[in-house]
Amino acid sequence: MKKVILAIAMAFISAMQTNAQNVKIDDKEIVGAWLMESMQWKGENKIVCGKESGYAQFKYYGTDGEYACAQIVMTNEGKCVVIPQEYGTYTLKDGWYSEMGREKIKYVWINKTTSKGTWNTRQDIWKKQTNMPKELVQFIVDCCKTKETPDNIQKLIKQYMFNK
Repeated sequence: MKKVILAIAMAFISAMQTNAQNVKIDDKEIVGAWLMESMQWKGENKIVCGKESGYAQFKYYGTDGEYACAQIVMTNEGKCVVIPQEYGTYTLKDGWYSEMGREKIKYVWINKTTSKGTWNTRQDIWKKQTNMPKELVQFIVDCCKTKETPDNIQKLIKQYMFNK
């Protein structure tokens, strides 16, 4: 009897996981600010982002394909530092996602405000931020925009810092 109940429970859990992965959410729901909730490399413990870890990862998706990504860390002195990662474009069409022109992957929605994905061997969970102040979102996006160093400055950096 226990084996039958266990088999039924396993089948139910498997069906629930399959249904969660096949949630159909409109592509436009990606628009807005997102924070990484957690990350877990294969074979390692899950890292929960936020207050306890002093680490956050931010992504922004605009209606026109604008994309920004940054890491935010809290120093030992309690200061928050925004580290721009990249700024450019994303696409999401019929559930197929690409950022910065990279290979398209299937975007996995858990619900309208939660998604998950794999980067290299790391499983990420992302949460949409519906109450984040526009001022904060814009500041981080602007930080990401400044990451793109103009060509004339690129040339000077190479000349004076890398002797090329």
